[in-house]
Amino acid sequence: MPYSENDDLFAAAVDQSVEPLAARMRPRTIDEYIGQEHIIGKGRLLRRAIQADLLTSVIFYGPPGTGKTTLARVIANTTKSHFSTLNAVLSGVKELRFEIDNARDRLKLYGKKTILFVDEVHRWNKSQQDALLPWVENGTIILIGATTENPYFEVNAALVSRSRIFQLTKLSDEEMMMVAHQALSDKERGYGKYKVHFEEGALEHIVSVASGDARSLLNALQLAVETTPDHFPPSEDEVINITMDVAEESIQKKAILYDKEGDYHFDVISAFIKSLRGSDPDAALYWLARMVAAGEEPRFIFRRMLILACEDVGLADPDAISIVESAASAYDRIGLPEGRFLLTQAALYLATCPKSNSSMGFFDALSDVEKENRAEVPNHLKDPSRDGNDLGHGKGYMYPHAYKDHFVAQQYLPSTLQGKMYYHPSDQGYEARIRDEVERKREAQLENISSYPFIENLTFSPENRAETRWLQRTSSNGSQLLLKIRDELFAPLSIRRSDNILVLNASHGLLLWQAVKYNPEGLAVAQVRTKEDEDYINHYKQSLDILRQPEIHQGTALEVLQELDEDLKFEIITGRNVFTRLLEEEALLNAVSNRLHLGGTLRLCESIPSEGSTLSSFIKDQGVKTLLMKAEETIYHSRSNPMTAWDENDVKPFFSRRFKYVDTQVKESREERMLDKATLTMWITKTYLPALEKSGISSDTLLPKVLSELENRSVSWSHRFVFISAGQNPPESPKDGREDENWKDVLDRTKAR
Repeated sequence: MPYSENDDLFAAAVDQSVEPLAARMRPRTIDEYIGQEHIIGKGRLLRRAIQADLLTSVIFYGPPGTGKTTLARVIANTTKSHFSTLNAVLSGVKELRFEIDNARDRLKLYGKKTILFVDEVHRWNKSQQDALLPWVENGTIILIGATTENPYFEVNAALVSRSRIFQLTKLSDEEMMMVAHQALSDKERGYGKYKVHFEEGALEHIVSVASGDARSLLNALQLAVETTPDHFPPSEDEVINITMDVAEESIQKKAILYDKEGDYHFDVISAFIKSLRGSDPDAALYWLARMVAAGEEPRFIFRRMLILACEDVGLADPDAISIVESAASAYDRIGLPEGRFLLTQAALYLATCPKSNSSMGFFDALSDVEKENRAEVPNHLKDPSRDGNDLGHGKGYMYPHAYKDHFVAQQYLPSTLQGKMYYHPSDQGYEARIRDEVERKREAQLENISSYPFIENLTFSPENRAETRWLQRTSSNGSQLLLKIRDELFAPLSIRRSDNILVLNASHGLLLWQAVKYNPEGLAVAQVRTKEDEDYINHYKQSLDILRQPEIHQGTALEVLQELDEDLKFEIITGRNVFTRLLEEEALLNAVSNRLHLGGTLRLCESIPSEGSTLSSFIKDQGVKTLLMKAEETIYHSRSNPMTAWDENDVKPFFSRRFKYVDTQVKESREERMLDKATLTMWITKTYLPALEKSGISSDTLLPKVLSELENRSVSWSHRFVFISAGQNPPESPKDGREDENWKDVLDRTKAR
């Protein structure tokens, strides 16, 4: 029988006592899984798909030790489908065909689906991946691929386009500490039945050096715990005391994750070149050290610096190319280790010299030549990145040549090394001339330590064009005023595809459908006030795939917030006219704050009823006008009415009770409003006359006069709104990099649509 790993990788009968700790501690359920909140947290699409057993083909992409195989194991323990496993290093087309044949029989005879987990899927060549494609496409196989390499470069493009991509990231130190404590407290699979004591700082050292790799962490823990006592397992009362020396020996120095032919190779050289171009010598030295420490070929680094000397320095410093070429030639004579001085000198020169991209004029000339030859659009005008639109790699990078003086302050060093200075220019010669400029740019870089970090998209789903068109129609189906409010609410938000979004007072769903467009791998939840609104949205959401459908909850905002799963948090909470009784909404404020993710954003629009148009503004009859104004004083300016007892000056202090960051902006707008008989009758009888009850005015007296002037009349009605952004941190920059648009631009764009 052809080889299959299914009985090995996920076998339950293996004697756990002989398994490594990392294997024993693999999570068995979603709730035991630590990390990767963006794809497996509460409400995320992958979690919902696993729990509902509605998984489609997926590819897990990320560094070693981030939980790719573990996720596959969780799915294997959850799904009702048959689960098979292959390792691309050990298996080929023969083994794949065996699994496909069995999957076809299973589906035909028993109606049972097959999930095929392919570890190291990038190891298969194109023909091997092609053999899998038709069976994924027709649904015979549901693929789960795992790879440490960028799937957009290493996996068949057709296979990628039919799969959801989930990028797993290194675990944070806090998550790594949770993994460690889980292993140390688990009596069945870990060391919970032993007395393990760590010297101060010892466990933290292991966590730090493991650098986000849970497997390395658990291997180090096992080595430390099981080799410290004279014999293992120890006696019942014996304490396993792990000192700093033991911790250092157990973890030692973590090997640098760097594959000369892999993704990290290109990422690090890209960071190095961008640091040189951006005139940041500290970051340039850091990335150069990363490459040299990992064994990168110095000649490759010199080649890239020679290109930069012409492309990004050019005639601003004609000596740059000569200096780099001289250093490269000298390196060929000297070699390592002394050759590192030559690499350093060339890098520092390029990082500190003036910049110009005037050599790019060559491509303008080439473009003209190609147009004269009736060629197609030149390739250099096309997007060269295969994954930029989906995972967002490179998005947010500010090209220095697009800014004044060919410099813009932005982050080049890793966040954990912000403020670190490796280069200190002397007061001699060329360095004396550049010293002030280096310090000025360094201060600008430090001043700009990113308050608005770019958030990388870590997931991708194949586009469903019919669904996309449906969302475009539904999210644009509203009045100009409502569309204008919607655009203003969403404009400053930076939304990841996997974010959870809560829409309060969703009404008929205008804000909700906009949210669903942005978070295909997250959860959208809507609170509506009436059963009619709930039924309306439920009817329309049936057009979406079941995993994309939002959750709809009917009730007051406070009731819904209290009824949701207690662990469910949202990156974005938005809504319109949620805090209409502002000064009486303390409980609602607390509930909203508790539901907002630590780094999340609350974005609301609240109408200020006391500052918009009123009926009296459009009445000419002075007697009627006086009566209406008298009523409006009670309706809109009475401090006893909770809906009008506040104004824009009360908003920021109110939200500052629970949020560290609060920003408010007041906007005004006008809309053409037709005043029909039914609306006027309702306003006069339900609102104005009760306010005039002590005046003895009857409906028969007032209503006919109002109708005679205003019935079926179009008026320019003024609105005043306050837009609120709140959170524990300042909000991130707009997702599309635009400057904040003014109110008129938003209206003009809405009209154009």
